[in-house]
Amino acid sequence: MILSGKASVAGVIGWPVGHSKSPKVHGYWLDKYNIDGTYIPLPVSPDDFEQVVLSLKAAGFKGANVTVPHKEKALALADVATERARQIGASNTLIFQEDGSILADNTDGYGFYENLRQAALDWKAETGPAVVLGAGGAARAILVALAQAGVPEIRLANRTRARAEKLAEELDAPITVVDWEKRETALADCTLLTNTTTLGMSGQALLEIDIFDMPKTAVVTDIVYTPLLTNLLEKAHAHGCPIVDGLGMLLHQARPGFHAWFGTDPEVDKDLRAFVLEG
Repeated sequence: MILSGKASVAGVIGWPVGHSKSPKVHGYWLDKYNIDGTYIPLPVSPDDFEQVVLSLKAAGFKGANVTVPHKEKALALADVATERARQIGASNTLIFQEDGSILADNTDGYGFYENLRQAALDWKAETGPAVVLGAGGAARAILVALAQAGVPEIRLANRTRARAEKLAEELDAPITVVDWEKRETALADCTLLTNTTTLGMSGQALLEIDIFDMPKTAVVTDIVYTPLLTNLLEKAHAHGCPIVDGLGMLLHQARPGFHAWFGTDPEVDKDLRAFVLEG
């Protein structure tokens, strides 16, 4: 790590924040590109969030990533926001601009889409329907990204149908809500299946879904990366479908912030993946 009096400084704000892999990801890139800068974890309680963000800006930080439970507050605090952050209704990336203003961005959907582009080269957004499971914050970002990419129909299934319907009403996207109990019928002609729920995550229940009728050409992805190979991905691989794990989404969503704060567009490659997976 190279640090001088001119070092660029950024970090990640959360409560808690000790679980975040962002310092490891950004630290790897800072070393790889020999950048005069640092990136630090910042545990900040909800009551202190606004004060801390303004203090960081005053102290010369370049910006910060924001994780739970602060993403909606981050958007509200910002002076300006990107279109995707406004559509998603939350921000995971704050950029302190030279004019003194705070720019809010949300790179979750970007990370999801870039992960697909890198790992599923044959998938094209416009070729057919996508199925999305779950209607939480991650789903919202992914729905926006898929709509912007040109997916013609997005079939959304959530265990609570009312939540899925509310999400569909709020977004400018070609969403068709499907009953959770009928989620398997939505797979017949899909080109993409995405799990945004916690089902299949370590310590959680498995995702119960029969993919027998899904085309073998359909890409299956899971935003969960602990474990890296979820039960959904195991099923899809056995069925013959291309699969994309969730780690790449985490890595790609970090790129826009790093570029804004440190002036380099970093690469997501197998060496970075191996480094992050080390523990």
